[in-house]
Amino acid sequence: MDLKLSHCFLAVDDHEAALVFYRDVLGLKVRNDVGFEGMRWVTLTPPSQPDLEIVLEPPHAAPGISDDDKRAITELMAKGMFGRLVFVTEDVDATFERIEASGAEVLQEPMDQPYGVRDCAFRDPAGNVLRFNQPRAGA
Repeated sequence: MDLKLSHCFLAVDDHEAALVFYRDVLGLKVRNDVGFEGMRWVTLTPPSQPDLEIVLEPPHAAPGISDDDKRAITELMAKGMFGRLVFVTEDVDATFERIEASGAEVLQEPMDQPYGVRDCAFRDPAGNVLRFNQPRAGA
């Protein structure tokens, strides 16, 4: 069986702020920007992975979502516990400096991890946690 990941989804509550972060700060390419029934979906691709689409979707887009579920999603997003992505980079320290300079919320400065990477972490404008890993030589 030959499987490939094609899409991953992140909830965002402000598409314009998310676009500034993902497009302008991280350098992802916008593939689609679609409105439907008063909602908006934006798909972005990392330049080195054009087959992978990261979908920025409204947090309450699920059909038939209850008010309780909407509240729970909003609370989880505020805590940074709803969406997470991990990116690989060739230079985590340079990546950290670029993202930090944008004003993004720093969760962890670059550090060597016992599991063989040097990494750092940020929150995107919607509260999603993003980690940036650099494999360590010889690890």
